[in-house]
Amino acid sequence: MSAMQTSLRGQIERITYTNDEDGYTIAKVRVEGRSEPVTVVGNLFSPMVGEVLEMTGEWSRHPRYGEQFRVERHRSSVPASVEGMRRYLGSGLIKGIGPVMARRIVARFGARTFRVIEEEPGRLSEVQGIGRKRIETISRAWEEQKEIRDVMVFLQSHGMGSAHAAKIFKRYGSRSIQAIRKNPYRLASDIFGIGFLTADRVARNLGVSRDSPLRAGAGILHVLRGLADEGHVYYPYERLIKRCAALLEVEDAVVRDALGRAAAEGVVVIEDLNENPQTCHGDHMAVYLAGYHRAEIGVAEGLVRLARSPKSLRPIDASKAMAWLQGRLPIRLAPGQRQAVKWVLDHKILIITGGPGTGKTTIIDAVLKIVSRVSRRILLAAPTGRAAKRMSEATGFQAKTIHRLLEFSPKTRRFQRDRERPLECDLLVVDEASMIDTILMHHLTKAVPDGATLVLVGDRDQLPSVGAGNVLRDLIDSGVVPVVHLNEIFRQARQSLIIVNAHRINQGKMPHTGSDRGKGDDFYFIEQEDPAQVLRIITELAAKRIPRRFGLDPMEDIQVLTPMHRGLVGADNLNAALQDALNPGPDAVSRGSRGFRVRDRVMQLRNNYEKDVFNGDIGRIARIDPETRQVEVLYDGRQVIYEYEDLDEIVPAYAVSIHKSQGSEYPAVIIPLLTQHFVMLQRNLIYTAVTRGRRLVVLVGSRKALAVGIGNNRSVERFTGLRRRLVSTWAGGGA
Repeated sequence: MSAMQTSLRGQIERITYTNDEDGYTIAKVRVEGRSEPVTVVGNLFSPMVGEVLEMTGEWSRHPRYGEQFRVERHRSSVPASVEGMRRYLGSGLIKGIGPVMARRIVARFGARTFRVIEEEPGRLSEVQGIGRKRIETISRAWEEQKEIRDVMVFLQSHGMGSAHAAKIFKRYGSRSIQAIRKNPYRLASDIFGIGFLTADRVARNLGVSRDSPLRAGAGILHVLRGLADEGHVYYPYERLIKRCAALLEVEDAVVRDALGRAAAEGVVVIEDLNENPQTCHGDHMAVYLAGYHRAEIGVAEGLVRLARSPKSLRPIDASKAMAWLQGRLPIRLAPGQRQAVKWVLDHKILIITGGPGTGKTTIIDAVLKIVSRVSRRILLAAPTGRAAKRMSEATGFQAKTIHRLLEFSPKTRRFQRDRERPLECDLLVVDEASMIDTILMHHLTKAVPDGATLVLVGDRDQLPSVGAGNVLRDLIDSGVVPVVHLNEIFRQARQSLIIVNAHRINQGKMPHTGSDRGKGDDFYFIEQEDPAQVLRIITELAAKRIPRRFGLDPMEDIQVLTPMHRGLVGADNLNAALQDALNPGPDAVSRGSRGFRVRDRVMQLRNNYEKDVFNGDIGRIARIDPETRQVEVLYDGRQVIYEYEDLDEIVPAYAVSIHKSQGSEYPAVIIPLLTQHFVMLQRNLIYTAVTRGRRLVVLVGSRKALAVGIGNNRSVERFTGLRRRLVSTWAGGGA
């Protein structure tokens, strides 16, 4: 230890901030011998309230926050004092014991508490509220915790912390240390919340060299998965080499060798896009993760199969059907709508695209009225639960999410509906098709029976899917699938400024605001350049002004949509401010820098097939139980249970990114737009945000930022080969 370094031992009382990727943490620690908690900063890696740390580091003074202890090394330990035992047991580390029960146990057994749990667990029945079942739970958790502590010590010696240790132990069990030693990079792919950089740090501590083939291969997969998260189905070969080499800080040759091995093993696919092999160019070589390559081929081949198979629907005379239909509708269909209905009856695959107020729902309703006269085998689906619910309400027919339609099985982690067991339908209508990514479209096309008619309904001008691909736009641009473009805004829709302005934005025009409104009372723009003032205005709008003026419930009806996660008016900071304004009180449980309270609106961050919840699903916290270390979230009335260690799968959702709002509609939306969002500002982003509001849209921010976004019609490029593959497959050239 250097002359400037010192050691401290203390228990974490509160976590102010922690970064899940690099572990940087700011925490308040109750240190032995000090009356006030100490501010501790450093890379603690998933700390937990109640955890006892032995730390080595140096004291420093921050110009704004005062005295701090900067941690250089640390390890977790079991507390020895009676008070430490109470805090340790009440921290949630031992399932079955929460703060109340911890206080009772320690009051009964004092300094002998740990020995009793270890050697005489039956004596726990002497404590009020502890019966046989809870003793079994506590004993089992105590044994597991001893094993977890071994894993924890191992991980902490390689730069990771307790929360990760629990998840790793849950995944690998008693083989945890063995599995990590064999391939530490498994952590990044197997454990949600552990990124490549963390796994790489463990690997380097275990002696994996910088230019190791294992490290290079893991780095390539990490980069490709990250690019898929950005929307790319493949990435150009040379660009990929440069990105991987920069991340890994190795020569290009190391990455090329690793990429060749990955291709030989079938983990990735390298496809030559050069039209002339004599003039081969590296950036015309596409590198796919193998699953995305199979999916893209599957979509193209599946749609060709479907288009070329005979219809199972009984032939319908379109002219007679239209005459029959018109007598049963309260409105007269416009020419574009009549064409869409006729084309559904005439074609095997059809795309219907148009903006809000152009009559897409009317067309679906008309088609269902006609087809239901000759067949009961009709299915409706949408990518999200909210979109499916809206579809059901609009048509009177049951609609399901695509995942539920395809009967995903958590046990086998597979869709039960596929080529061997296709859907039973003559007509399948899928709404919000712009949200469908390449993988989901692949599973859907596999399950559609050969004779069925497939109708995809969506708005091509909205943001593309959160997942990789640009399926709807690629299908339209390929020219091989019939498309009905709806452009006319109907009279009733023209009364809404939301709809009028959505179309103006989509045409590159500024929306009507202020004194030039002249129509409905549903669209406002509040000009403000100062981010701090924007934050204040949004909080006031959501908590007071909109509920008072429009009679809306701030917890149910108002959604803030923001272009970014970071910054003063990013989703993270907005959520903290809105949570305090709309659901005040102390956090019942925290995960890193995020606190959760009963009644909080939360959003799922990943597809969790075991829980049957998916990326972007929004629910409400109904119960937080510190005794069982569980959080109950209701998604459309359906109960989902999270263990404390799994809370990194959800975030507060008073504010969400515009991308995550796709497929949803809200009575009111508030949208901050500032020049600090410049990198994200583009027309389809603003258009998508505005079209999420049903009754009210309020923009808050800079007129310049709004103009910049509307003027930027250059969508972020996504590398996808579906359009090219569709054209080739349709022409008979194969995928």
